[in-house]
Amino acid sequence: MKILLVGGSKSGKSRLAQRLAKALSAGGPMYYWATMEPIDNEDRERIEKHLADRAGWGFETVECGRRLEAAPLPADCGRAAVLFDSVTALVTNEMFGSSAGAFDEKNAAVLAAEAWERSVRGLMRLADSFENTILVADDVFRDGREFDETTELWRKALAGALRRIAAEFDTVCEVTAGIPKPVKGSLPDGFEVKL
Repeated sequence: MKILLVGGSKSGKSRLAQRLAKALSAGGPMYYWATMEPIDNEDRERIEKHLADRAGWGFETVECGRRLEAAPLPADCGRAAVLFDSVTALVTNEMFGSSAGAFDEKNAAVLAAEAWERSVRGLMRLADSFENTILVADDVFRDGREFDETTELWRKALAGALRRIAAEFDTVCEVTAGIPKPVKGSLPDGFEVKL
């Protein structure tokens, strides 16, 4: 099963994704594919919180925040569940690189298009390789604010990637306060939404 969860910051999407991965794995292998490339202490603290949140769940962590099309896959991925957190970080990493000096503002439109395409190719490779795939993405599209050109290009790249993924996936849900609202497909039979 292929599931995309989209929600705002602190919407409960990661916890829901963990529960879905556990349910779909049915006791089989589970992988947490982590994409954040920390650049400061706040990022490191966030990573530590995520590690603590999933302690004892049985996930094996894979850390790879870009170039998924060439990333090594676990030998047992064909029968495993993968929780990918997050599409947002992947597109960011692909567009901006690992260091602030790597980004070329003059070529932002090209970098955004390449980031979108690489992200989709890599994510579809994972989704086709794992028996069950749960992707987590941030909803950064609901404010009425105007952003600078580079930020808008990044948002368009993320939106383009999410549209392509949503078209291919079985289920797409908006998540608010840990509650999934399916906008395409449905959650697995017997999966109980907990408040």
